[in-house]
Amino acid sequence: MEAKCHLRYQRFGRRKVAQLLDAVRGKSLYEAHYILESLPRIATDIVDKAIKSAGANLSVKLGKKLDLKTIWVTQASADQGPMKMLKRVQPGPQGRAMPFKRKMCHINVVVSDTKEQK
Repeated sequence: MEAKCHLRYQRFGRRKVAQLLDAVRGKSLYEAHYILESLPRIATDIVDKAIKSAGANLSVKLGKKLDLKTIWVTQASADQGPMKMLKRVQPGPQGRAMPFKRKMCHINVVVSDTKEQK
């Protein structure tokens, strides 16, 4: 059986989050937690939260508490969020203002109680 977790509008770049998701794809939740704990990235907390939430969703679906070593991350992806939001301004030369946008992403995680991967 599978369970999903979607985190929307996270204030991290898609590419940085996708690198973390590549590291945990195909691993058990137990391994994924320790991999993310050892990586020096700022987005590890959010990715760990998504993976734990998907594991909790699977436990609720099955109606019993599952061991973290028996739940596997089958799919994990990061999609680009909206670029219209969070426009910011940085000081530029000669009193000008240089606009930039804060990047956002959507994190999607699918976990399963079997190790097979799609």
